[in-house]
Amino acid sequence: MSDLESIPFAPGRRPFVGHAPAFLDDPIGFVASLAAYGRLCRIQLGPTTLVVVGDRELTRGVLLDDRTFDKGGPFYERSRDVAGNGLGSCPHSQHRRQRRLCQPAFREDRITGYADTMSSSVENALTVWSDGAVIDLSAAMVELGVDIAVRSMFSASLSEHAIRSASDDLGVIAEGLFRRTVLPAAVNALPTPSNRRFWAARRRIRGRAAELIAERRAAATDRGDLLSALLTARDNTVESSAAERELSDRELVDQVFTFFLAGAETTASALTWSLYLLGRHPEAADAVRAEVDAVLAGRIARVEDLDDLPVVNRVLTETLRLYPPGWLLTRVVSADTTLDGAVVPAGTTIAVSPHTVHRDPALYHRPHDFVPDRWIGVAPDRTNYLPFGAGARRCIGDRFALVEAGIALATIVSRWQLESAQDAPLAITLRELPAPRTLPMRLSARTAVDTSRIAHT
Repeated sequence: MSDLESIPFAPGRRPFVGHAPAFLDDPIGFVASLAAYGRLCRIQLGPTTLVVVGDRELTRGVLLDDRTFDKGGPFYERSRDVAGNGLGSCPHSQHRRQRRLCQPAFREDRITGYADTMSSSVENALTVWSDGAVIDLSAAMVELGVDIAVRSMFSASLSEHAIRSASDDLGVIAEGLFRRTVLPAAVNALPTPSNRRFWAARRRIRGRAAELIAERRAAATDRGDLLSALLTARDNTVESSAAERELSDRELVDQVFTFFLAGAETTASALTWSLYLLGRHPEAADAVRAEVDAVLAGRIARVEDLDDLPVVNRVLTETLRLYPPGWLLTRVVSADTTLDGAVVPAGTTIAVSPHTVHRDPALYHRPHDFVPDRWIGVAPDRTNYLPFGAGARRCIGDRFALVEAGIALATIVSRWQLESAQDAPLAITLRELPAPRTLPMRLSARTAVDTSRIAHT
């Protein structure tokens, strides 16, 4: 048995800054390269040292043991300062109770209800697209994701103007959140224009959420949206006291905020990459178009269509393998433990990368290539496929995200063909994760589908 010092540092560590320059220059490439240095290695990002896991079994073990490897690290700590202590960032001591209270909001019957909102939002978003135009696909998908998140959470509680204002504020927050998690606290506290916009948007969103929560408590009406499900949730387990059997107003605001940010970002990333990859792979795009033409015949996709769209589902599965939204996850060791034979003391930050697991050539043939057909007749293995994490901390909204992405992707491909408007390969920087910050795509309207012809072929 060895101690933490026996875990080697990755090459290239510089005085004071450590590996930060390499990480900032090419974060995905840098983290992916670490697997070559063994099952465990250490990196230094400024004053913080992280133990990076480069093995799939160890990665899954860390994710499954959320008591020993608790949510934490510099990214989560800074996120809590901004987004509160919601389900996605709360420590293990609070997670089980929050999970039980939030779970009813993501039951299948609830998601079926949210799907109508998803379909309507997608249809509305496409009305402003025009043949031959060049759009920023990344920005358009973030806008769509935020719109769906706001409408799914609040249903008819907000006017169209209020929804647009909330969407704008969430766009400001989403753009600045990751940057703030990697910058020193002193920099984030400076009264710069971007910092002032960020905090003003945060105050407006949290303030409006608090107002709506108070109004809904007084009305006591289930409107079928996410907020209604969270308000009516009760935890009647033996260990819960009366005060803990429902979410407090502050906890509800944190959950709303967490859902807005995580939900919009996850789906926007999946859609952005899916449409970009289809633009680069004509054969895969042709297969999707043939399928959506046969199933949808030009109409908007609905949740009940998804079982009849296996090619669309395979495209999303493969996209999430290549570009998992949670590409790097950190945990903090809560008590002295051992990891691959090394004694790891409490307080140590551990980093695992689903992206690295997903690109392992021992697990996937042609791991860096977009091959949707690798999933024909194959279900993703829970050890090798981790786009939503694993264990008790697996993303509670994974089904919500997949339904939303499936409806949106099928509808967009049925009506529009998208091609990259830039020839140069994408250069993904830290600010552009988990999706490109800007991605210009040229739109071509597809000819309306002849439904009578399809019915007789």
